[in-house]
Formats: sequence, structure tokens, C-alpha cells
Amino acid sequence: MVALAHLLYRPYSESMRGLTRRWVLKPPPPPPEGKTPPDGARPQGSPSEGRSLLQRVLAARGLCDPQLVERFCEPKLNHLHGPEMLPNVDQAAERLIDAVRQGQRIVIYGDYDVDGIAATAILHHVIKAVEPEADLHSYVPHRLDEGYGLNCDAMKQIKSEGADLVVSVDCGITGREPAATAREIGLDLIITDHHNVPDGGRPLPEAILVHPCLPGSDYPFGDLCGAGVAFKLAWRFATLWCGSERVSENLQKTLLDMLPLAALGTIADIVPLVEENRIIASYGLRLIRQSPLIGLQALIEASDLTDEHIDSEKVGFILGPRLNACGRMGHAAEAVRLLTDAPPEEAQTIARRLTQLNRQRQQTERTIFDQAAQMAEDANMTGRDNRMIVLAHESWHPGVIGIVCSRLVNRFGRPAILFQHQGDVCKGSARSIDGYSIHDALMACEDRLSTFGGHDMAAGLSLNTADLPVFTESITAHANERISPEDLTPAIKIDCDAALEELDLQTVKQIGALSPFGRANPRPVLRVNRVTVADPPRQIGANGRHLSFRVRQDEGSQRRIIRAVWWGAGHLAGDIAAGMTLDVALEPKINEWNGRVSVEAEVRDVMLRES
Repeated sequence: MVALAHLLYRPYSESMRGLTRRWVLKPPPPPPEGKTPPDGARPQGSPSEGRSLLQRVLAARGLCDPQLVERFCEPKLNHLHGPEMLPNVDQAAERLIDAVRQGQRIVIYGDYDVDGIAATAILHHVIKAVEPEADLHSYVPHRLDEGYGLNCDAMKQIKSEGADLVVSVDCGITGREPAATAREIGLDLIITDHHNVPDGGRPLPEAILVHPCLPGSDYPFGDLCGAGVAFKLAWRFATLWCGSERVSENLQKTLLDMLPLAALGTIADIVPLVEENRIIASYGLRLIRQSPLIGLQALIEASDLTDEHIDSEKVGFILGPRLNACGRMGHAAEAVRLLTDAPPEEAQTIARRLTQLNRQRQQTERTIFDQAAQMAEDANMTGRDNRMIVLAHESWHPGVIGIVCSRLVNRFGRPAILFQHQGDVCKGSARSIDGYSIHDALMACEDRLSTFGGHDMAAGLSLNTADLPVFTESITAHANERISPEDLTPAIKIDCDAALEELDLQTVKQIGALSPFGRANPRPVLRVNRVTVADPPRQIGANGRHLSFRVRQDEGSQRRIIRAVWWGAGHLAGDIAAGMTLDVALEPKINEWNGRVSVEAEVRDVMLRES
């Protein structure tokens, strides 16, 4: 069977699991200008094409030029763009400096997710580094009572408490009314954000706006998260405070200490882990173990990661959810306190509480997901004629429905919007699939919405309960027009073909060094054709949920046998037998156990070979 770049597989697992999946081999990059591939050339990614496995993986990600490869594989802080390039950042930093020097009351207004919490903490620590006695405070809206972003009542409350300046982080770019309120009551406002800028000529808030994608911006990278933008503002604040691009030793150390927080926001907010985000995440993860931040170390300890290597997956699945749980199940002000000025004993108490809240969140999430999945199927929202899930229920916890949306997207391969009924108002969260902007979809239906904001993959929104049926019909029609049946089919994107004999310890370590992995830089997936199941598979893990078996390949210069683990596939133990010939989509991993280091395959899917 010839592996073509456009070939879509229908794997054996479809019949075993009732799923339809596509195996998509990433297309080869175009040949160098002026050159054409020779007739009969093998497809890009073939093990025998003369490139090493690492080179083929890099090429599948568009990295063929040696300079680009070096820049990707060896990210450096001096590759970050200068903060002065951000629109209006000098004006914002100078206003912040004036407020500090004049002893004015400053309030950092953050969002209640990891990104907003981290961004708040970054500005807090850098301001305190130059002036420990600064009159500095934070404000995080309550998710349930106030909802996302700036709000007029909060502006009035903050002003009544004596504030002179508000600096928003990770929110505010659509907050025209709160900005107008701040102006009316004499409250200066700096808005720093990264969410989608209102388009179609819609006016922006009247404030000092710091955003990489403002109209007319020349900033080279538009995918910073809120913590990334806050880090750039803090950096510019430091240089202008010192009157030099070379800041004081104390400020230099403080800025470096902020990189782990910026990495938390970057990874947890699922922005593309390329270019500046890759640099921030890479250095932040490298420095996180030695961070002097008491609260961060308390969180690591409470998460049982004291002796663990902390990578992007640990942040995404362990640390991030604990910080998010505070805003979802309680009040994110606790998480801000943890990462700013909580003393050691209080930090440990907060960190333990976040772990408890996360357990509650997990249970609540499971309950809502089971109910929502059944409702979606009963309402025929999971078939090919309806390419959007829109559901509402009065009992759903509004702090958790965003995560449930993500799980519904993963289960059914289509965008999902969930609401909680609150009397005459529905407040909801939305998540999308690659290639379909949920923000654009909401823009198309904005006449039915009270509020909305977000970006291509995620958004928050609210509407009058009476408008829910018409909104559902309208946005479903929008999705049906723009999402093809193929888009609904979950795809496994394969970097290249490989042979088992190529998966030696050194090569797999080299592939692992392409981390941090995440959006736009996922873990490499390889397709290994014609492997033989070497022995009967075994069910492993609690209740036999997972599957373990060995595969061998007799092609090439030597026979190679490695262990394969397929998470969540324990129920397929009776469908895979010794002697079967399979094509396997896998992620190569390093397994360390009892002092023994070996290569093993984490199976993503299999396809049965008939011969």
C-alpha cells in the first residue's frame, strides 16, 4: 500500500470502537525554488528517502532551512521581540511609572483563569520590585456573579475605594461601556489583552490599549497570551523605569523569575507554542523548579510534583487545572493571592485547597458531561446534518461548562456551546474545532447575543433565554454552511513514516527535545507500517482500562521489537491477536522504570492489514 501525502485511512479501530478517524500524513514542504522532485520520487516522510527521522519530523513541520531548525531547536531569550514594538506599550508603561512614583492607588484587573491569574502576578511582582511600598491591589471578577471581563459596577467600586489607575490583563478589548464608565468617573484605564479585536469597523474602548493585533500594529507575532502581553508590559516598564535597555540586576532577576508564570499562562491558554510562545514556555519550564515564588512552589508540592520533571503536559493537566479550579468553583482571588504575596503557611493552605477544589471540579465535570452528551445525541446534534452542539440546563455549573464543551468537541468532533439558565438570562461557554472560528460565528449571530468575547477556539457569551431557540437555529446554520462532513471526522495528523529500527534511544530523545509540546507543536506522531503483533495483548491499569502489547518489524537491517501501550483501549484486548499485521500511528516515548530506560510506543490508532 503506497503512502501518499493526501491519503486518508479508515483504520481498523473504526469497526472496533464505532469511531471514524482519518489518518492524515502531513504534506511535504514545497521544494526549494527552482528545483522539482525527480520523477518517481518517494513521498516526503518515507523512511528510505535519505533523511534521518528527526529531519523528517522537522520537515513535516515546515522546518527544512538550517537557520530555522536551529532557531526552533535552540530557543533563546534574545529572540524575543523588543517590548517597545507593542502598540501603545510606552504610553502604558509611562502612565504606570507615574502612578508608582506619585504613590497613586493602582489596581490590576485580571481574568479568573490561569492566564489572567499569571498575568496579574507578573505585573504585581515587577511593580513591587521597583517600589515595595507601591499602593498596589488586584481585582478579579467573580465568575458566577460578574462574568468575564471588565464591568461598569466594578469600575465604580474600584474608584470608590480610592483607585487612580486600573490596568486590565487578559481582558478588556471589547469593554467599551466599562471604559466609558471609567472615563466618566475619572479613573484612568490601561487595557492589555490578546483576545480577538472587534472587527468590521467597530469602535475600540477609549483607554490606553496594549494588544499585539490592534489595527495598524507592526508587532511581528500576534499569538501572545494575556500573560505574554503582561510580561512585555512589565519588561517595558522596567526598561523605562531604569532609563536604559539594560535594567538593574534586581529587575533583571525579577523578569526572569516571571517567565515560569508567563509559561503557565501560555501553556494553559492553549496558544500556539511557536515563535515567542515557544521561547517563553521553554525558558519558563526550565526555571520553574528554581522559582523563588513561595506560592508556585507550594502549588508544585500540593500537586505531588516535587520530584517530577515539569513539562507542558504537567502544566496543562496538573498545575493549570488547580489554578483554574479556584475561579471555577470558588473565587480566583485566592489563586492571585497564592502567586503574589501569600506567606508560606497561607500559601500551603491555599495550594491544598486548590487541589480539593479541583477534585470537586472533576466530579462536577463528569456529571455534566454525561448529561450533555446524552442530550446532544437525543437532540440529533451529533449527526452529520447538525454540525454544532448548543445546549442549556438550569443546573449546570457555569464555572465548569467550558471544560465540558472541550470534552464534547473531543467526543463528537464539532463545536459546542453550553449555557446555564439563570432566569431570563443564559450564560455560556463555547469551544471550537480547528478551521472554524467560534468568534466569527458569534459575530455573525451577535444580534441575538447580550455579550460575547474570546478568540477563534474559545469564547464566552450570554443572551436572553427567550432568544435561545433562534440563536441555536442561526448558529447551527452558520456551522452547517462552513463545516464540511470531513471536518467532523477526527483526524490523526501524522508527521511522517518510520521504521521500528529507527526508534533507538538517542533518536527518541532528540524528538523529545522538540518540546515543549502543545498547540501548533504537538507531540510527533509516526506511522509505522506492517508491524506484527508479537504476543497476545494484556489489559493493564485500573479495571484493565488500557492495553499493552509488543510489536515487531522484520523489514530493514534488523528485527526490532518494542512495547506498545494504548491508553483507554483495554476493551479491545479481544480484537487484537498475536500474529496480526498492523499499521500503527504512534508517539515514541522514553520509559524509565526501576533504573531501566527503554523506548516504547504510545499508540494513537491502528489499521489492520489484510495481507
